[in-house]
Amino acid sequence: MIGQTISHYRILEKIGEGGMGVVYKAEDTRLERTVALKFLPTSIGDDTAGKRFVQEARTASSLEHPNICTIHEIDKTPDGRMFIVMPCYEGESLQARIERGAIELDEAMSLSIQVCSGLSKAHDKGIVHRDIKPANIIVTSDGLVTIVDFGLAKLSGGSKLTRTGTTLGTVVYMSPEQLKSEDVDERSDLWAVGVVLYEMITGETPFRGDHEPALIYSIMNEDPKPVRNTRSDVSADMERLIDKVLSKDPNERYQTSAELIDALESVRARATRETAIAGSEDTNPLPSIAVLPFANMSPDPENAYFADGLAEELINALTHLDGLRVAARTSAFRFRGGDIDIREIGRKLNVGTILEGSVRKAGTRLRVTAQLINIADGYHLWSERYDREMEDIFAIQDEITAAIVEQLKVRLVGGDTAPRVKRYTENLDAYSSYLKAQHHLFTFTPEGWHKSFELYQEAVQLDSSFALPYVSLSQIYQSQCFWGDSAPKDAMPKSRAAAEKALELDAEIAIARAVMAVIYWVYDWDAERAEQEFKRAFELEPTEPFNHVNYSLFLAARGNYDEALSESRIAQKLDPLSSVISAWTAIPHAVAGLYDDAIDCLQNAISLNPNDWQPYIHMSETYLHLSRIDDARAACVKAVELSRGASIALTMTAVVECLSGETKKSDELLDKLTQRSKRVYVAPSFFSAIHTARGEREIALKHLEEAVRVRDSWLVLADIRPGQIRPTGPDVDAILAPVR
Repeated sequence: MIGQTISHYRILEKIGEGGMGVVYKAEDTRLERTVALKFLPTSIGDDTAGKRFVQEARTASSLEHPNICTIHEIDKTPDGRMFIVMPCYEGESLQARIERGAIELDEAMSLSIQVCSGLSKAHDKGIVHRDIKPANIIVTSDGLVTIVDFGLAKLSGGSKLTRTGTTLGTVVYMSPEQLKSEDVDERSDLWAVGVVLYEMITGETPFRGDHEPALIYSIMNEDPKPVRNTRSDVSADMERLIDKVLSKDPNERYQTSAELIDALESVRARATRETAIAGSEDTNPLPSIAVLPFANMSPDPENAYFADGLAEELINALTHLDGLRVAARTSAFRFRGGDIDIREIGRKLNVGTILEGSVRKAGTRLRVTAQLINIADGYHLWSERYDREMEDIFAIQDEITAAIVEQLKVRLVGGDTAPRVKRYTENLDAYSSYLKAQHHLFTFTPEGWHKSFELYQEAVQLDSSFALPYVSLSQIYQSQCFWGDSAPKDAMPKSRAAAEKALELDAEIAIARAVMAVIYWVYDWDAERAEQEFKRAFELEPTEPFNHVNYSLFLAARGNYDEALSESRIAQKLDPLSSVISAWTAIPHAVAGLYDDAIDCLQNAISLNPNDWQPYIHMSETYLHLSRIDDARAACVKAVELSRGASIALTMTAVVECLSGETKKSDELLDKLTQRSKRVYVAPSFFSAIHTARGEREIALKHLEEAVRVRDSWLVLADIRPGQIRPTGPDVDAILAPVR
């Protein structure tokens, strides 16, 4: 046929052949474009094949989508041979791409997402493809996927094109229900996507057999070899996804293309973040730096806040530079004032350079010194002294950042001329109040938190357009719900208002997005909005450790344990010396059944900050779950002592004493909390826990109902705290349904 002209199409060359047709490249002489003509094979002449051919044209032409092949027209040759006219895509079949070698994971996920996107359009129209395989997926030179060959497609509820008892499609990609000639729906297409994804990653199909009956037996009865046996770089998340999509039971698979797309995008996003964060472990590691707290050389020790603030602002500025990995503040500031070898600091923080310096402040005059030190040899790469007025502080920060960029040769976000330090206020008094607040906040004492709260309020009173203090105020209000004595109805609306004000002033403050995510999760019980805000926060700032650890808890509460563990590992890697991060990561480990790892996390947290009482709460819960009552009691005693009798600490102690038979002590603690609740807020879930331990189920249920009514912040963690004591049963599930 090459060289012939059929209608207004001049045949140029043959480009493919399959069971349902022969495909030629042709020139459309009317519109002067290159097209592909697919002819029904001359060897097939029965009515059924012809119907399938027309079905393909009609089905595909009804679907307009970037990932589905467009049909221009269907026609016949003078001798009655039907053909379909479609675009001629510049690229190759996915089958040819796989034959060249296994595909990188990110590319495999991208291609699968595109296939699912096209299928989603078909499925929305009630069309099931039924023959998804690499040969029917074209990948263009720019990575765009196009699904072709809808010859076996079937409208949901429509009549079959073959007699009962026959199968349609290519056996190796067929689902168990297809092989049994049962009715199929979109879940069969998703099974095929899973087979294709497996093949892209490993280079081989998941089910095998020397002949067709053996292959069918494998699909129906055998589990595929785990992908991680072939590819060590495949995450547990990816393996779990593939296992789910290849479940023999359609009800256990992803139910829609949209669900599978969400799962793929989630796995892909986590892999991207972990890859970026693990850059220091690559053969060509990213430049890395830790900014140590600057020494206060001023006569007034109160000016220590300013020295800390300068270092913290430099951390914030450097974090936004593309190509530079920056140690988290909490970890870097642990080396304040210590006579520690610079190489030891570099090893513990896993960085190649250190920025240190000093600040002398007298009135409005500043003297700032800074030096950049190479960890490998201890030599100074750069040093400078700045004698300026206080009003020049932003310029000083910008100059120091520019010098670091020059020395480390990192690439600036926004170009070389972009400001490196974002100025959120021009009011120096407001800025000073904010820096003082930050200094007191990180003392991790009740007095420090109270003072920081006052100073943040002072900062926004001095400059109501200063966004950052609003974010911090929002976080403090949230903390008061969990660890303090504030009722959610009082604190959470204030937290929302402060976060929304910050975002109104600057919509790209990542931590404000994460704070809003917590509000949607903890107070609104809107998991979908929370997920959106967490993801937006990561887009804006992928290396904020507290965002990752909060997201880890969110995922654990949603039952996504593998993903939660992944996020907790990211948080620990970003801020390895933070006691809070280490303590909170124990929760997803415990709920996943990794109790020894959870205890290790908590012991590490305590070693990092022996005066922090939160790790002892989580430790008591973990020991209680493991029935180690004496250890749980010892942890409770420490929590009560360090927290000065926080309600959650008294609650856990009352539960442990009751379960150990010390009912009198438990009664005393319950009475103490009851009297306290007459003055300040005590979470109803705390009382529910104590009455459950006492065997008073009806009273416990009433407190649990009250907890739902007041939107008790602890309810979102009801299913993941290892030592959580609460009533169980269908009635409890009904009570907690709005939370879940």
